[in-house]
Amino acid sequence: MALLEVNNLTKSFGPIQVLRGVSFSLSQGQVLAIIGSSGSGKTTLLRCLTGLESPDSGSVCLSGGGSFGLVFQNFNLFPQYTALENVMLAPSLQKKQPKEQLRQEAMDLLSQVGLADRAGNYPWQLSGGQQQRTAIARALALKPEVLCFDEPTSALDPELTGEVLRTIKGLKEKNHTMIVVTHEMEFAKSVADVVIYMADGVIEEMGTPEQIFTDPQSPRTARFVQAAWDTF
Repeated sequence: MALLEVNNLTKSFGPIQVLRGVSFSLSQGQVLAIIGSSGSGKTTLLRCLTGLESPDSGSVCLSGGGSFGLVFQNFNLFPQYTALENVMLAPSLQKKQPKEQLRQEAMDLLSQVGLADRAGNYPWQLSGGQQQRTAIARALALKPEVLCFDEPTSALDPELTGEVLRTIKGLKEKNHTMIVVTHEMEFAKSVADVVIYMADGVIEEMGTPEQIFTDPQSPRTARFVQAAWDTF
């Protein structure tokens, strides 16, 4: 049984139909990469999955009653809190565990993303890559069933991009289920189990990385992939 079932999602903003019946499924431990041009509906799809937007129709079924976590492209850390406090904040609001236990779990997560030595630093004292890794730890703090990333490296230079992509690869090795909207084709090819190419609010093509990047069936997919590789 799939961990996540998405059926016929639609979403419009005024007269503009952004999602036109999107359906896919995802199994536990799989990594899904979503690629496509700006305006194809990728971010709106993530926002509908995570509850930041309500779809007009369709359904999102996550087995076991779990939750989604979302890592934004611009970090969205609270500037008045340290890295540790940012990671602790959401779980502490739920008041389900003693504060010392929350602190230890937050430290463990910061260690997992390589930032234990930066726990007391404020966002302005962290590089962009460190801020994004803190945001990943914060998303993990609520123990989501599916961790979603909205172009997590788009605000970073190439060196810092590598830090974040290595962190996501490490999460894959720990069997986290993830959905990653990305423009990093090499990353999608090497890490994803499934790749979706979106165009004009629909899934134009879905398949393994090998299929999408080396033997696309849709001419639109082929043109997009070729143009993406030509930029490297």
